[in-house]
Amino acid sequence: MTDDDCFADALVGSSLHLRRGVNLQVCHSPGMTPPIVFIHGGMGNHFNFRTQYEFAHTQGWAVLAYDLAGHAKSSRYSRYSIGRHCRDLQRLLHKFSIESPVLCCHSYGVPIGLEFAQNYSVSGIIAIAGGTHDLAPWWEIPLMKLMAWGGRYLYHLPIVQVFNNFLSTTYRHSVMERFFTENPVPTDFDAYKALEIFWDYNFFVRHTLPQNLHIPTLVITAGKDQMFTQKMGDELASHFVNATHLHFADAGHLVMAECADSVNQAIANWLTQQVYF
Repeated sequence: MTDDDCFADALVGSSLHLRRGVNLQVCHSPGMTPPIVFIHGGMGNHFNFRTQYEFAHTQGWAVLAYDLAGHAKSSRYSRYSIGRHCRDLQRLLHKFSIESPVLCCHSYGVPIGLEFAQNYSVSGIIAIAGGTHDLAPWWEIPLMKLMAWGGRYLYHLPIVQVFNNFLSTTYRHSVMERFFTENPVPTDFDAYKALEIFWDYNFFVRHTLPQNLHIPTLVITAGKDQMFTQKMGDELASHFVNATHLHFADAGHLVMAECADSVNQAIANWLTQQVYF
């Protein structure tokens, strides 16, 4: 795979051998530093950040997106942990000689970004619809257990996928249609098993003296997001010395796709304010 081929081929990317038993599906394009590294959320894949990846590429920024282990085309873990995700992210960055990236994270990808920044150099964090604790709504755990047990097989039925997509967004436009096409509800066991590591996650229980609160941080929330609210975004931003909180009142949990142009411009403005580019 060449970097240009990766971008031209709709971010398909290719499988990269990371270590014994672990291959990650990766898409990379070089450019200006610091690089932007995209970390998707639970049950997602690197296509979730299609519009942000393409926008960054057109700006000439270095970008990298990948499928987390246990998701999409990446291999599974024998045992899931946030620490394992972080260590493999560092191995992945080493493969591409990436140092001190800006981490752009969505939903359950945010805890991975926060934990990564505890042990490795990071230039900034963009936290979209995710935070430090209380990330699983009351209905998620029983629902995901049901799905892991066997309910996920219902999603082999196209009509169930269509109905789920209808309920999952407040916007109906071409970007969202492509989002759902590239990110169907998973029907494999590991996509649900991999969620369990986030259900009792609390950043401040793990780290009584956090090391990353000085890092420039952009928090993005949405008014119709039932999982991560504006109040939770305010609380997250309050912990950082240099934080900006942007709220999109009419969007939902998939705000980066629902309001793609606005989110892209907000990220560009924030990066410029931080004198990155």
